[in-house]
Amino acid sequence: MKYILPILCLILISSCKNPKEAVYSEELLKSNYHYISDNATILEAVKANVNDTTFVSLKEYGKDFFYDMKYATDANFLKAKVYDCPECYLRFKTVKALINANLAFVKQGYKIKIYDCYRPIDVQKKMWEIVPNPIYVADPAKGSIHNRGGAVDITLTDFSGNELDMGTQFDHFGPEASHNYKTLSAEVLANRKILKDIMIRNGFRSFASEWWHYDLTNASNSFSVSNFKWNCK
Repeated sequence: MKYILPILCLILISSCKNPKEAVYSEELLKSNYHYISDNATILEAVKANVNDTTFVSLKEYGKDFFYDMKYATDANFLKAKVYDCPECYLRFKTVKALINANLAFVKQGYKIKIYDCYRPIDVQKKMWEIVPNPIYVADPAKGSIHNRGGAVDITLTDFSGNELDMGTQFDHFGPEASHNYKTLSAEVLANRKILKDIMIRNGFRSFASEWWHYDLTNASNSFSVSNFKWNCK
């Protein structure tokens, strides 16, 4: 009996008369398959005693993310490339929470796009040299959650990678980027709410002045500032 419903669902999907609905369903099934694989990979890592504080590549554990690593290019507010290559490393605990959040987004027809992940303290120093202003760049003397591997800068996309309208570009340092700024369209406010609600439900906290920035809860207590470096392939 437990196999009948999934088979009926597949039959209904294949007989769907609306082409857009059919494509959506196939993509959703594909994404769910990826998450089965992702969860198996995470389970293997847990069995292999990968510690929650270990730095791991998100790409090795989660398949349903888009990437636009801004600081590996000069298309950012610094106007400078500060990463040698576009990699997303995070603490293993952060990766697990982020994959759970993305699964929740996928079920609603969205995916996470990554702008920035863990940031070595040497990179933080480089950013500070370019823009030595705590309004825009965290002082490396104190470090940030990015330097601990517990923070991500993200947005949402549809399954084709088209970004949802969030009202401003990434790294827009004006009042419009704040979660408390309400002079925005109903669509933008709804998009920001979807992003914030699901991230918070999956163990993250928002940053008041930046709609794109999320910290893993208690990351400042769980992880120390690091200068771990990854190898560019």
